[in-house]
Amino acid sequence: MLSRLSGAILRAVLVVLLIALPSVLLPGTTSNTAQTVALVALIAAIFTIVEYQSHYPSLVEFRDAPPFNRLRFGALFVTVFCLSLILRGEVEPTTLTKLSQTTGTIIGDAIDFPYSPVRLIVLMLPPNADAALVESVRVAAGLSYLISILSLAIFFFYIRIRSWPAHSGSFNVWVNLPTFDPTAGGDVVSRLNRDAQLNLILGFLLPFIIPAVVQLASDFIDPINLANPHTLIWTITAWAFLPASLLMRGIALGRVAEMISRQRERAHAKSANQAGQESLAVS
Repeated sequence: MLSRLSGAILRAVLVVLLIALPSVLLPGTTSNTAQTVALVALIAAIFTIVEYQSHYPSLVEFRDAPPFNRLRFGALFVTVFCLSLILRGEVEPTTLTKLSQTTGTIIGDAIDFPYSPVRLIVLMLPPNADAALVESVRVAAGLSYLISILSLAIFFFYIRIRSWPAHSGSFNVWVNLPTFDPTAGGDVVSRLNRDAQLNLILGFLLPFIIPAVVQLASDFIDPINLANPHTLIWTITAWAFLPASLLMRGIALGRVAEMISRQRERAHAKSANQAGQESLAVS
């Protein structure tokens, strides 16, 4: 009980640190922004403690199948930290911020080719956008997109090399997939594969769809003000993190479906073998 509670508190502290990072690193944060960040961090901390302290979570998937959520949180944390450093360097440059800016510029220029997600999010900006803002968006988008790809590569390594989630012991579908109801009807494997394919398709298309939707919506509502550093950080982070998270979820669901299918095959083979032995004994 104490171990579970201490783990939940530690995770809540990390979540609070993640949400507060831009406000801590960026100079000139207003009091209204700080109050909003504090409220959001408090709500997120309470939610994290409730989910991870409980024996049976209600929303967090793959809670007991590390490192799924650790990889997602790590990618999110690194993205927010790097983008905060880059934008801080525009006001208070240091060696670390210059290194982050240089790395982001190289990556952004390399990924910014025609029809790439980075090019599309740059084109989302209004035609009269400042050149410095365009460069900031390109650098932030390129760096965040690379981090999301690396997180996917690490997760793929855990599946293929470490046999995730089998290496961590037994896999409890009820605990790790609280939003999935095995008794809802239909074959469980087919439903898992269908959900996996849907997540993979959405994860692949979202980096292309989001800029297009924002650009179309700007004709009817006020466009997102990416000139605000906080808005820029969280918008670009969400643009890169959500598709990567959906892709990871799709891969994970496909892996679970594969495990259930193999378990069924082993059970069927064992039953057939026992039936054969019984028939031989009778004869």
